[in-house]
Amino acid sequence: MKIVLIGYMGSGKSSIGIELSSILGYKFVDIDSYIEKKEKQSISSIFKTKGEIYFRKVEKVYLDEVLNDNSSLIIATGGGTPCYGTIMNELKKSKDVITIYLQTGLEELTKRLYIEKEKRPLISHLDNKKELQDFIRKHLFERSYYYNQSDKKVVTDGFSVREISKKIVLQLF
Repeated sequence: MKIVLIGYMGSGKSSIGIELSSILGYKFVDIDSYIEKKEKQSISSIFKTKGEIYFRKVEKVYLDEVLNDNSSLIIATGGGTPCYGTIMNELKKSKDVITIYLQTGLEELTKRLYIEKEKRPLISHLDNKKELQDFIRKHLFERSYYYNQSDKKVVTDGFSVREISKKIVLQLF
């Protein structure tokens, strides 16, 4: 089985993925880290030197590569991964894939992302919390169509990584 974590950047996909991996004994793959390793450069650098279209194309190639692994996996996608091309449809059609939307509120995302915005190429140019919050609000509106197609949904606000992971395990088994 492959458990694919979906949600906006800052929703905790990587942290929760690592915790779930520990609980379930599944291998963990963070798609962004996987891409960086394969491309031998950071996501920020890929965006700057090759652009978002190139990034989205290789993201699809590497996601397919990971999904074709026969192992039981926890996969943390990028925030935009399920929103491009046919990725979400393909995930939903895969018989051994369960998608889980980590639903995190606007206020919580703004708080988390403002702290680390310099490391995030899509938001590093935003100057203040208001601009960041407006950016996130727009993206959540655009992406909610895809995120809400997930097999499961877990609200993350107010819960620790451990608590969220336990909620996911209870929904799965």
